[in-house]
Amino acid sequence: MSAATQTMGGITGLETLQMGAARVQVDDKKIINCRADLNQLVPFKYQWAWKKYLDACANHWMPNEINMAADVALWKSLDDLTEDERNIIKRNLGFFATADSLVANNLVLAVYRHITNPECRQYLLRQAFEEALHTHAYQHIIESLGMDEAEIFNMYREIPAVARKAVWSLKYTQSLGDPTFNTGTLENDQRLLRDLIAFYVIFEGIFFYVGFTQVLSMGRRNKMTGTAEQLQYILRDESMHLNFGIDLINQIKIENPQLWTEAFKQEAIKMIHEGVKLEYTYAVDTMPRGILGLNAEMFNDYLHFIANRRCAQIGLPQQFPGAANPFPWMSEIMDLKKEKNFFETRVIEYQTGGTLSWEE
Repeated sequence: MSAATQTMGGITGLETLQMGAARVQVDDKKIINCRADLNQLVPFKYQWAWKKYLDACANHWMPNEINMAADVALWKSLDDLTEDERNIIKRNLGFFATADSLVANNLVLAVYRHITNPECRQYLLRQAFEEALHTHAYQHIIESLGMDEAEIFNMYREIPAVARKAVWSLKYTQSLGDPTFNTGTLENDQRLLRDLIAFYVIFEGIFFYVGFTQVLSMGRRNKMTGTAEQLQYILRDESMHLNFGIDLINQIKIENPQLWTEAFKQEAIKMIHEGVKLEYTYAVDTMPRGILGLNAEMFNDYLHFIANRRCAQIGLPQQFPGAANPFPWMSEIMDLKKEKNFFETRVIEYQTGGTLSWEE
């Protein structure tokens, strides 16, 4: 095997071909630090990863399938949207437009290289496409509404509440993107696990939820229905990303129990608290006066509820006892397999919709 293409902790899939090598066995496979041939998809070891890939394919959609005409008319009207409502749309597009690009860069340039399992990589490739699709959707909304594209896409470098979340996430991917970084030691394996928690549990599992709730709440009031419908599809994609990430994290913990130390768990809890604080600050910034029957304190409760869910999902103690969900309709959006769209535009159906389940 070429030393130039072999990482310390595992292989890349680009190693020199070895004629006569033994066939891959299920027990040869591992999520990280595996040396089995990554170009052999089967036999499957992680059926959950393959099923999530198939479910993601069944959930395919495109931004230009959604009618934006009503949004365009409403956005161009002088009296039908308040300045606070316009600010919510612009701030959330500003965050989301670059957030999904950050996630895609993290996947392609950092995480993918260190996940040494082909069925998990198959899902990561699908997720990377969906992140590109989401960026496409935001661009489609921005262009349709005639917004200043430079203002929206550069907002994460101009608006502090937007920038803080991006800055927080970047520190958890820059080291993994270093071409000299390899897994295979306790410290580096924990660094990879920490990055996965940062991006799946916090960035996608906490940082997106204020914006989703705000825009979908507008849609429920028959405002910006095309934009809200785009985000409804994106929310369902992100729910699947989150659930895959949770399974990935938990599988790594099972295979590498030495990583899940008490000190590491405390660090993960600290990260979750940081995420909740940053997202609450974002809620206050985007709705300082309250709007749409919502206010920042409601989001404080919601974020505590979400954080408890995230802790439970990766085996950490709940941090906010008794936190309740003030937005039960958000769960309903993700729980229904086939529903009449609540914006009354069309019926949402999926290729294998009856097989899909959504979790918040």
